[in-house]
Amino acid sequence: QVHLVESGGSVVQAGDSLRLSCVLSGRTFSSYAMGWFRQAPGKEREFVSAISWSGSSTFYGDSVKGRFTVSRDNSKNTMYLQMDSLKSEDSAVYYCVADRYYCGGYGCYDAASFGSWGQGTQVTVSS
Repeated sequence: QVHLVESGGSVVQAGDSLRLSCVLSGRTFSSYAMGWFRQAPGKEREFVSAISWSGSSTFYGDSVKGRFTVSRDNSKNTMYLQMDSLKSEDSAVYYCVADRYYCGGYGCYDAASFGSWGQGTQVTVSS
């Protein structure tokens, strides 16, 4: 069974940077495509980013493109989300997700593309 644990959430100022981490255990990390979703209070869950098994392919939601960077270190069973130029609208609970299949494009927007979810980590950006 896949177990995902996020960390790195914090309260920051607008314009600051923050890095989230997600550790996968229970299965072979390199066999899983990974990603991030987020959800703010009263809003729909939103796709943030996805990364393929090797890290050679990445995909981003329109609202974070150019500001966020997803990466992974298969030797550490860890995925990262580097968030730069944070805005108040980035405030949300960020969820790490994983699946054996890589969504590879606009299919990533569908939460059903990911079979495993973490508990989430809170990011708050104050303006």
